Amino acid sequence: MKILIINPNSDPEMTRLIQDAADRYAKGEFKVVCKSTPGAPKFIETYEDGVKAAPGMIGLLRENEAEYDGFIIACHADVNLDVLKEISDKPVVGIGEASMKIASMLGHRFSVISENDHSIPNKEALVHKYHLRNVLASVRAPAEDDLDGEDKDKYIKVGAAAIKEDKAEVLVLGCAGMTGLDKPLQEALNVPVLDGIVCAMMIAEGLARYGLGTSKARRYNPDYP
Repeated sequence: MKILIINPNSDPEMTRLIQDAADRYAKGEFKVVCKSTPGAPKFIETYEDGVKAAPGMIGLLRENEAEYDGFIIACHADVNLDVLKEISDKPVVGIGEASMKIASMLGHRFSVISENDHSIPNKEALVHKYHLRNVLASVRAPAEDDLDGEDKDKYIKVGAAAIKEDKAEVLVLGCAGMTGLDKPLQEALNVPVLDGIVCAMMIAEGLARYGLGTSKARRYNPDYP
């Protein structure tokens, strides 16, 4: 089995971090490859960035459709996820959708830890899209004074506040760049902490093994009705 992870941005360091996380999960039991998106911005911070990444992401999927058994979009905003589901019969999984839906299975309510305040409304809109509003405790980001601090420490602080003040029982890391912080935060906070890369790998691997792909009955059928 082979899984392709599409990094919607063009940052090689981010691609390396994602590849490392995927390899740790796969443990050599199946092949996983992470590729940067050609022609995309270095970071995906706005809706415009997502649109600019679309041609390269579509190209990557179409060029690799026959070779791979499933695809992962490695951006917690699930950039262009719908269009990639539309053009592939194979499973296409976004790390945002995967991590938040798994979180809803592991506790009464979950919180998303975001990188910055700007992205909070975007996360809330995504939660609404996935029909998870009733199980969302909060979306939180580090305070402005903490933005330059060590990642582990500032996100532990945010997570602790979500657990104490918002009654979250599960935490979701809201950016592919946070990969690898799940276990340190989980150990410090004593609740499940989910890395979106790992969650998407779990689902993509399972769907591929089960022989399931995106339904083309209606929503993702370009020729419907």
